[in-house]
Amino acid sequence: MSKPPARIRLADAAFALFDERGYEQTTVDDIAERAGLGRTTFFRHYRSKEEVIFPDHDRLLELIRDRLATSSHSTALVTVSDAVRLVLLHYLEEGDLARRRYALTSKVAALRDREIASVARYQRLFREFIADWMGDPTESASLRAELMAANVVAAHNHVLRRWLRGESSDPVAEMDEAMREVLALFPAPGSPADTGAGTTVVAFRTSQDLEALLPSLRRLVEDGPEK
Repeated sequence: MSKPPARIRLADAAFALFDERGYEQTTVDDIAERAGLGRTTFFRHYRSKEEVIFPDHDRLLELIRDRLATSSHSTALVTVSDAVRLVLLHYLEEGDLARRRYALTSKVAALRDREIASVARYQRLFREFIADWMGDPTESASLRAELMAANVVAAHNHVLRRWLRGESSDPVAEMDEAMREVLALFPAPGSPADTGAGTTVVAFRTSQDLEALLPSLRRLVEDGPEK
């Protein structure tokens, strides 16, 4: 039976040591030794022990940016929902690793700060996309884009945490419902609902539409960061 990829072995070793000794007391050398690998191999996959804990945000953000870039003005809200689902699917693919990360970051303040900073990057990406979609340079439109992006991220985090705590049996369905509620608050600019004259209905694709993306997400989990 073949061994798991080095990146996964390092992550497994790191979390085992964090559980046994504590995060602060574990070194890079400890992790490499437990994984049966060298220090050079560790740094080929991770820049620090902190990076072992978190998903590859740079590559995931790029995946989301690519998805957003495929939208047209009329499909922008559907694309936002798809992009949010991509993030959720990434965590679901990680499985137990994501849950172990959640438990660890809940206990270590420095890691919580890192996670908060990472969340801000996702919110900024959605805000920029939404602002461009709105095509309105006014301050009120800028505020609306910020509020919409914040609600999108909050909806994702709410569903993700429910799954991490074992409270959700179908997080993808919950995510779709959460996004329907969020996006219903922000009708398309110039639509009847935007002017108070009617209601905007946003169509969403089912989770099956993204099944073809799972191989890419698996590679995102298993491969090391590109230098």
